This record gives sequence, C-alpha cells and structure tokens, in this order.
Amino acid sequence: MKSKLSRRNLLKGAALVGSVVPLAKAGITQARSISGEMPWSEGANDAPDGARGNGYRFFTPAEAAFIEAAVARLIPSDDLGPGAIEAHVPFFIDRQLAGKYGRGQTWYMQGPWADGSDTQGYQSRLGPADYYRAAIKAIEAHAQKALGGKSFAQLTPQQQDDLLRQLEDGKIELDGVSAKEFFTLLWQNTQEGFFSDPIYGGNRDMVGWKMIGFPGARYDYREFVAHNGKRIELSPVGLKGRPGWNPHG
Repeated sequence: MKSKLSRRNLLKGAALVGSVVPLAKAGITQARSISGEMPWSEGANDAPDGARGNGYRFFTPAEAAFIEAAVARLIPSDDLGPGAIEAHVPFFIDRQLAGKYGRGQTWYMQGPWADGSDTQGYQSRLGPADYYRAAIKAIEAHAQKALGGKSFAQLTPQQQDDLLRQLEDGKIELDGVSAKEFFTLLWQNTQEGFFSDPIYGGNRDMVGWKMIGFPGARYDYREFVAHNGKRIELSPVGLKGRPGWNPHG
C-alpha cells in the first residue's frame, strides 16, 4: 500500500516502541529496603495479569469482522513477515477495549467539550470502547450506502484500502464521530498490538519484535552499549520469559 498505510512506514516508527520493565531475579521474594527508608519485594508491584481466554469479549461478530479486515490491510502479511492477524492484533484491541483503557477509566472525561488541536491528543467525550462501537457502525452504514450494500469485510482489498485512506484523510462524514480521529485511534492501537509485550495478547510469538530485531525484556544490556546501533543477535524475551524457559527453575 502507499501513503501512511504502507508497511514500510510502519517500520520507520518501530524505534518508538516503549521501554520495557526489567525482569526480576528468580526466586527472590523477601522484603528489602531501599536506602533504609521503605520495604519492598521484587516483582510485587502492579504485575500485569495478562490477556486471558479465547474469543472476543468486547466486539460483536460484525464488529470483529470489520476489525479483522481493517488491521489486515494496515499491517498485511508479506515478504517482511507475518501481519496483524498473525500477531493477534484484533484480540489485543478487544481485550484493551473490554478493560480500563476502553472505559477511559484513568482519564479526565468531563467537559467542557470543545474541538482540540492535533497536539492535544484524545478529546472525545466518548471513551475508546464507545468510540470504536460508534465509528464501526457509522463506517458500515457508509459502506452499505456507497459501495453496493456490502460490509467493509466484504469489499475487495483495493476498496478497503481506498476507504481506509478516506478515513485517514477525514474525507468521509461519519455520524457522531470523526473519521480522521477514529483512523488515528485504530492505527495507534494496531501498532500497539503488533509491538506490545505478548502478555497483553498481541505480538503473538513475538513476530513484531523479531521483525525489527528487538530483544525484548532482558535483564541487562550493558554489554551492548558500545555496539553503536548494530543489530543485537538475541532471540526476544517477553515479560513472562520465552517458550521453554522457566525463570524460576
């Protein structure tokens, strides 16, 4: 694909992947103190539960069909490697929308409701979950009306690409939501699902990390400080370790 939907452009932003939390040393659970001021226990603070179960908790079947088709076009499987579907990005987004993120639980969600600037970030009175639900419904209504009564998932790949570009450019009027803002949200969440730690349900088999050569949540990188940007030839490790490795064994 061309424009910002290009997978090449996705890889240009790969360096923006967030920092990871170091793994705790195995088997150390006793309380200690930091500078003698406060007791602490390694690995005890806000350990993520991780995505659990199978199937979708938030998306309806129709919404899931849209998301699967959309992210498959945003990050397709190609000669560079597996795409968003193989990385379980739809599952990642579903679990995020079904939880605190979807509700905007830690955000300020009160008025006044004025149009914000592009630098002010998310400005809708709707939480992400409600925004997705409203936007998908409006996009499907547009597709039904303008593209022969078909749902987004039933369109040809070229038609899907064209519609996504129109959303990106804000050239479609959607009922109750901004097309451009929804595309920005969808694109952000798609990248997060492709590059996040697998504990959150996306980046299955660490395909995103393998593609960009990111070694993951390893304990110590000091020996690589002087590599001056050279690729680090290490298999990636997630927050829960890697398959076949028991950090407590």
